[in-house]
Amino acid sequence: VRTDFILSAEIIVITLGTVADAGFGSQVMVLGLIALLMTIGVYGIVAGIGKLDDAGLYLTRRAGTGDDFGAALQRLSGRAILKAAPILMKTLSVAGTVAMFMVGGGILMHGVPGAHELFHHAAEAVSHWPGIGRLLAVIAPSLLDTLSGIVAGALVLALVSSIQKLRPNAA
Repeated sequence: VRTDFILSAEIIVITLGTVADAGFGSQVMVLGLIALLMTIGVYGIVAGIGKLDDAGLYLTRRAGTGDDFGAALQRLSGRAILKAAPILMKTLSVAGTVAMFMVGGGILMHGVPGAHELFHHAAEAVSHWPGIGRLLAVIAPSLLDTLSGIVAGALVLALVSSIQKLRPNAA
């Protein structure tokens, strides 16, 4: 839930940055449309993924005779879904966390004067490396945004942890 909240806030910030020069009515309309699309699209998909194991269990319990190829195929598919669901959830958890750091770092770096130019120069510098230079030039800005997000997150975590240690324990 916390990750979803942070990603939603990031989407709002990006959207507001995109329509910053528009009138108030246009900003409200665009934000409302984005909110609707994100709720139906993204969270609808998330809800579907959350129910994946239920679908797999349903398919494994399909009745049929020994000669019923369709039912046997459904049971086999259900077992495959049940086996794959935890792997998918773990993968999505890691990918979501990385995305949160990347988008958050990108938002932060767009607010730091000179950071965009620094990232551009870094991408230009690695583009000349033999072999993987072009690939690195393409992914360098995203990697630097992610690193910036991780550093910012670590600093906030350290600050919050320090404040919690200073506060007397409430019993």
